[in-house]
Amino acid sequence: MLEERYYVKLLLSVIRGSILRRGGTPDAILNKDCFLDEEKAELLAIAEREGVKTHYFKRTNVLPRVRKVLGFLASVYPTNMLDVGSGRGAFLFPFIDEFPFCEVTSLELLESRAQMLADIERGGEVNLKVVEGDLCLYNAPDKFFDVVTILEVLEHIPNVKKAIANAVRLAKNYVVVTVPSEEDDNPEHIHLLTREKLTEYFNECGVYSLTFDGVVGHTIMIARIG
Repeated sequence: MLEERYYVKLLLSVIRGSILRRGGTPDAILNKDCFLDEEKAELLAIAEREGVKTHYFKRTNVLPRVRKVLGFLASVYPTNMLDVGSGRGAFLFPFIDEFPFCEVTSLELLESRAQMLADIERGGEVNLKVVEGDLCLYNAPDKFFDVVTILEVLEHIPNVKKAIANAVRLAKNYVVVTVPSEEDDNPEHIHLLTREKLTEYFNECGVYSLTFDGVVGHTIMIARIG
């Protein structure tokens, strides 16, 4: 079934949002909640026509590190959250699916990815707000978010200390981080953030309650704020 393979609600939103952004009118099929077999093929054809990368919305794509973070968040159930660097939605999409009542702000630096996420917001995802911007410069009020997630992002940021300090300022309860745990050949990874480095940087911000976990190739850290 289509609903078992895809995050259908998000897929419909991104298609509608793409059409609306270009001044078009979404087809009636895009306002349905369930689909006949022949309509499923039509829906995927519309997505292809709009240039939507449907594999981003597949339910089978939940990564082990994402599953770990979702498990932690289920224990604290935030009412609002900042997700930094949402990118292709590897974490954001399963989060929205599993936490439908949480208000999420997606802070995304890359224009093309911010546009895709903004299409989801524009297309009807009412609990998603998309901001194109840089964590180091983001100026929301202090302690505004229950949780700040920074997943596979810090290793890309030149001024990583400033990014961490602002995340700590923005978070009321927790900052959740995942980073690669070993060197790799990705030229965009400009830091290897070990447990010792993360501990040092968060301690400099006055945060000492840190819990570490991991999956193959990745470190997961939960910082309790306050």
